[in-house]
Amino acid sequence: MKKSSFFSRITGSNDEQNDAEYFGSISGHPSDYENSDGERRHITPRAQEWNTAEEPQGELSVDVYQTADAIVVKALVAGVQPTAVDIALTREMLTISGTREDEREVEDENYFQRELYWGSFSRTILLPEEVDVDLAEASEKHGILMIRLPKINKKRQTKLKVRTR
Repeated sequence: MKKSSFFSRITGSNDEQNDAEYFGSISGHPSDYENSDGERRHITPRAQEWNTAEEPQGELSVDVYQTADAIVVKALVAGVQPTAVDIALTREMLTISGTREDEREVEDENYFQRELYWGSFSRTILLPEEVDVDLAEASEKHGILMIRLPKINKKRQTKLKVRTR
């Protein structure tokens, strides 16, 4: 009689195949297991299968800071046309995405070093405070994208007049 795995003992599971799938998927490496017929099977981790479906995206580097009345986001977008930048904004979250197109001047084998990122990029930022999406502004100067997001003033009060009908 084969001794149960540690995972089987703590979960109460008797299914060794599930153990192999679980440990294969969390380790990031394919694993093998032997089924009840003594046959060896190969398991491909699920995470590895998901990663092959999409083209990789670069992550945009940003600086995020606040002033008394706004949250400011700066991002380096040199080499990107302003029309190729997409900015999606909610009160709590900002997403900047776009594509940096490579204008090839020479063939790959003629490069000595390639460090610049070419292709699509994206960055989602969870904002530290709610912002007024209607008053937000974005500008670009010398390859720096600057997004100014006015904070919502939660302490602001107003007086309402009661109307009669």
